[in-house]
Amino acid sequence: MKKVLIMSASTGGGHNRAAKAIQEELIKRNVDGEEIECKIVDSLKLVNNTMDKIISRGYEKSALYTPKAYGSVYRISEKSFASKNEYKSNPITSFMAKKFITLLKEYKPDVIIGTHPFPMIALSVLKKNVEQHNSTKNILSDPFHKYYFNLNVPTLVSVLTDYTMHSTYIQNEIDYYIVGHEYVQELLIDEGVDPEKIKTFGIPVEKSFLTHKDRPYVLEKLGLSADKFTVLLMGGSFGAGNIKDTFDELLEVDRDFQIIVVAGRNLSLKQKLQKRYDNSNKTKNVIILGFTNKMNDILASVDVLVTKPGGLTTTEALLKDVPLIVPYYIPGQEEENLEFLMNCGAALHPSKKYTLSILLRTVIDNPSRLDILQTNIRSIRKFNSAQNIAELLVDNLSNDKDKNILETTFDSSFEHDFEGENVEVNREANSGVNATVNAEIDKDNNNINLNFEDNSDNNAEYNNNKSNDI
Repeated sequence: MKKVLIMSASTGGGHNRAAKAIQEELIKRNVDGEEIECKIVDSLKLVNNTMDKIISRGYEKSALYTPKAYGSVYRISEKSFASKNEYKSNPITSFMAKKFITLLKEYKPDVIIGTHPFPMIALSVLKKNVEQHNSTKNILSDPFHKYYFNLNVPTLVSVLTDYTMHSTYIQNEIDYYIVGHEYVQELLIDEGVDPEKIKTFGIPVEKSFLTHKDRPYVLEKLGLSADKFTVLLMGGSFGAGNIKDTFDELLEVDRDFQIIVVAGRNLSLKQKLQKRYDNSNKTKNVIILGFTNKMNDILASVDVLVTKPGGLTTTEALLKDVPLIVPYYIPGQEEENLEFLMNCGAALHPSKKYTLSILLRTVIDNPSRLDILQTNIRSIRKFNSAQNIAELLVDNLSNDKDKNILETTFDSSFEHDFEGENVEVNREANSGVNATVNAEIDKDNNNINLNFEDNSDNNAEYNNNKSNDI
């Protein structure tokens, strides 16, 4: 059985949802007849609950109450003194790396996927240290050898869940980067990442999200009209963004349309919005929901989404062909997601002059404006991301990755240095014999199997299927 670890973190809902989408596709597949076991690990909880609460809840609170401060930290961490590969000295990720040693030795994964940068930094630390301290030449002289002896850090795959990149994602030890679009690919290339490592598969979503019920059924179940222009207002899984003021502005727009509000897990926000609506003149039909698992149906049934541009929210809107109006965002990656959407012509962004009211009245009165946005959306959206990631990993896990076939021609002897261990093969033949050596490295049995094929006209005598211990 092949084993895959997916390292996530609960800083917003997107990282975990992307992890589940990949897991869903992996467990359907096999590698050369072997099943794939796929385990999702919350990397922050693995370290300890205190760190999880500090980082996960800290992100949520800063997004809700001090978004500008979060944006400042985001920008500062992009500066040169804290740039790519320098995060390996970060005390949080170094502590995390120590915790991961036990996980790797016990679970022995064949591939590790990360949907959050923190665990991938920690694993890059481990991978670098294994390369430095796991050599048999340093057993006596290296005090750290015992920690990394027989520790294997497998192929590392980093999944970027935004339409941008931050320098924390860039580590030399990462084998593959999965990105949402070719624009993001170019960002990574500009930072020195090998283009061969980058796969523009898109941001993964669960396959079930792509199915949905018909618009009339969904809206009528909510007590709304299937024939009326419908606006969906939301702010992510915990209701971030200036939703209250945006809701008030929507209620004042002088057009006939209906509103669905999704407040997420923020019960206080839901109650405040309901109170505002109850105190309004109620000229519009409004439904206010908390957390719902019917977003696949709701998104497919609306005309416009008014939201902050989280990576997964943006992806889901694009897959459902829904134009976005983005009046607010968390400074940092969401600000850069908005830049991506604007550059692609897939979203509108209100300003002091071009207010939300003006933008919404324009698209209601001129449906062709929505058509243009939808055409642009269809040109950038990417289906089958999770499936493509799964296929990449299946290819990576196939037998030719476990058994390396080496070919060479030789006159008198053949030497090859395989992962720090020297393998020497001496032929037993007359001078002038030219033969091809097929060396099959069997890691599981610690053995090298050699097959010789005579390429010369001479009569050679040599050992066939000779086996040397590695």
